[in-house]
Amino acid sequence: MVLERVQKIIANAGLMSRRKAEQLIQEGRVKVNGQIITIGSKADVLRDRITVAGKLIELQKRLYYAFYKPGDCLTTLDDPRGRKTIFHYIKSKERLIPVGRLDFKTEGLLLLTNDGDFANRITHPRYETKKTYYALLDKAISKQHLEKIEKGVMLEDGATAPAKARIRDPGGKLVELIIHEGRNRIVVRMFNALGYSVQRLVRTRIGKLSLGDLQPGKMRELSYQEVQMLMENTAGK
Repeated sequence: MVLERVQKIIANAGLMSRRKAEQLIQEGRVKVNGQIITIGSKADVLRDRITVAGKLIELQKRLYYAFYKPGDCLTTLDDPRGRKTIFHYIKSKERLIPVGRLDFKTEGLLLLTNDGDFANRITHPRYETKKTYYALLDKAISKQHLEKIEKGVMLEDGATAPAKARIRDPGGKLVELIIHEGRNRIVVRMFNALGYSVQRLVRTRIGKLSLGDLQPGKMRELSYQEVQMLMENTAGK
């Protein structure tokens, strides 16, 4: 379970400033599950009942989805050039934002939410959320290049952070890569710098959340446990 300070929850609900919420907490007018709280008290926004001056806070329902982004579509709302975007596949009345992005050609796991704090915790560099990719290369990768990836590869905007890489097929062309950086096209650029062309790139995992049997262009709602698992990855950082 990942908890948030109650004054922050109240402020995020748009009811009042955080300072005003703190004042009401000090006055004993805020309760969580019927119990008066103090400054510093925390609550689970997904489950706990929070009342302010006797009134239940009606929080916007927080939505969390896993989506399998197909190749050849953009991670954006619309494109001036008329190219297909992820919202060609996503049919939702709710306003959802992608958590980070995948390049036009890249496939795989993409999170969608209306919770800005959640999105920030997954994407912010300080949390170092690991992402797992499968890259199909144009030729077999050498042991020396796998070692370079694990130490860091020099790119035009600086060296990459150490990553985990291993071959996943007998021919040596399919590489599993685990990284936590989110620089633009970093996986493709990393392999290009080592002399390889990426034929196909699929993100299979974010943190401990796997793509599973989700099919391209489809999405499913995350369970409470899955959301907590992703949030716990950033707890205390």
